[in-house]
Amino acid sequence: MNWIAWIIISALALDFLLHLIADIANLKQLSPEIPKAFSDTYDAERYARSQEYLKVNTTFAWWASSLDLLILLCFWFGHGFSYLDEWVRTYQLGPVGSGLIYVSVLGLVKLIFSLPFSVYSTFVIEERFGFNKTTIKTFILDLIKSLFLSILLGAPLLAGILYFFEVAGPDAWWYCWLVLTGFVLLIQFIAPTWIMPLFNKFTPLDDGELKEMIMNYARSIRFSLQNIFIIDGSKRSNKSNAFFTGFGKNKRIALFDTLVEQLTNEELLGVLAHEMGHYKKMHVWINMAIGIGYSGVMFYLLSFFISYEGLFQAFYMKETSVYAGMLFFGMLFSPIEFFLGLALQSLSRYHEYQADRFAVSTTSTTDALISALKKLSVQNLSNLTPHPMYVFLNYSHPPVLQRIQRLGNEP
Repeated sequence: MNWIAWIIISALALDFLLHLIADIANLKQLSPEIPKAFSDTYDAERYARSQEYLKVNTTFAWWASSLDLLILLCFWFGHGFSYLDEWVRTYQLGPVGSGLIYVSVLGLVKLIFSLPFSVYSTFVIEERFGFNKTTIKTFILDLIKSLFLSILLGAPLLAGILYFFEVAGPDAWWYCWLVLTGFVLLIQFIAPTWIMPLFNKFTPLDDGELKEMIMNYARSIRFSLQNIFIIDGSKRSNKSNAFFTGFGKNKRIALFDTLVEQLTNEELLGVLAHEMGHYKKMHVWINMAIGIGYSGVMFYLLSFFISYEGLFQAFYMKETSVYAGMLFFGMLFSPIEFFLGLALQSLSRYHEYQADRFAVSTTSTTDALISALKKLSVQNLSNLTPHPMYVFLNYSHPPVLQRIQRLGNEP
């Protein structure tokens, strides 16, 4: 093995070890005592059930991540990347065609190995704890639709990137950067009206007190809003959520039907004020700018490594290629990606606090949002006392108890 292989293996091992330590610390943090802030919301039986839910999911994640790492290492050191490349080249499809087949086969193999875990999580764990509403038909249709979208959208994007790296020479990295940037912006515009409705039904919120409250609030903060939608989340899970997506006239605010059933109108307004706060605080644009900047740096560095012999030797490859170089560089880049991910999650947690403050300041009430957060935590069996290390590694949102405590201190 050369130095590149050692860097990648060390990064994989460190990532696995850190998450394992965080998981163990997270489980040791559990206590049967209900936090005081939730004494009026959680009963002892459901609180114990939330901790059992965490234990089951943590154990399941250990098995899944361990097998995933084992399969990768076996495929790697069994010369699987090289054998697959030799097989693909026999079809003489050219750099772009060969690349599409190579990546597709690897993606399909990963899907095959991950599918049993997805099935078990949905139909065993989620079913056991009363969340699952997904039928086998819905599960299969979701899988088919996801594969269709991967082919329809992902294949042309990958083909374009492969093409530019083959023909554009030193300028390839910024051509690819422009293509990816345009693709990301396009997805942001078409996702709310073309992609998301493939998986869920969006029904405009009926006229009434709730809609009037939301529209009046949107006008008060100068938030352009054409409609609010109810999404049929209950056909897959009893868990609740709300989200904001899109830009301009295509932007949508959607409430899960389960959320509408569980919260009062004032609590729903608090949740939506939080979501609108992300938009008003420019969080969507900030995250997009970071993502676009990151992709530009990644493509620039990729242009130096994509034909580097040592990178291919680390994976026992007999010939170099753009498609394999992109894949291997992604693995080499993983240490930087790991630390960048930690920084982005930290920024995301800060944004959540900002959105909370925006919601309470513009609705002139703290109680509604706090009450909503409590109800959602109980309904979703959230872990109220995660270990700080686990939060640092895994949470894009602050722990709900910290959010509530900080909101309680708002003037």
